[in-house]
Amino acid sequence: MTVYARTTELRIVDPDDDTILSLAPIQGLWTEEQYLAITDHSRRMLEFDDGYIEVLPMPIPEHQKILALLYELFVAFVRPRGGITLFSPLRVRIRPRKFREPDLVVLRDANDPRQQQRYWLGVDVAVEVVSDDDPERDTKVKRADYAEAEVPEYWIVNPLDDTITVLTLAGDAYNEHGVFRRGEHASSKLLDGFSIEVSNVFDAK
Repeated sequence: MTVYARTTELRIVDPDDDTILSLAPIQGLWTEEQYLAITDHSRRMLEFDDGYIEVLPMPIPEHQKILALLYELFVAFVRPRGGITLFSPLRVRIRPRKFREPDLVVLRDANDPRQQQRYWLGVDVAVEVVSDDDPERDTKVKRADYAEAEVPEYWIVNPLDDTITVLTLAGDAYNEHGVFRRGEHASSKLLDGFSIEVSNVFDAK
């Protein structure tokens, strides 16, 4: 279930969900502080875009299995080198009045001052596992969002076609470092020496 930005209409899966229904009348009017207060006390995945609260769908088991493997692989590489890897829910501020919750985030320095208690001010790598309910959200919308936030590297892990797309920031937009398929290794440009066997990732489904 997703509450799309810039609309006052909600696409509701559960019509009895009073929490979600209550968002509709004031979509577009939420403040950043109200969003933060709501997410401090919510079990739902919520993102924020210029006054609109967006409710993300509950991840399916296949999504979580892929994410769990990715987390293990990134941690095994990043932690010994002094970095940190975390998974959602974790608020990342794209800019004032816009927040996203990437599936996975990496900072190369575990003491990076961009880490804040309520949200992070940036990351070095963002990873999203594409959801089948709204693939364009991860492949297009968040591609633009993370470029706007100047995230140096963005991984799009797509179980719909078994590809991993690694994007690197060039100016204010991303270039494709590579689109990797089964039988290949998806490599990072930012994390020198880090690569993942694509087949292993999607076999985790």
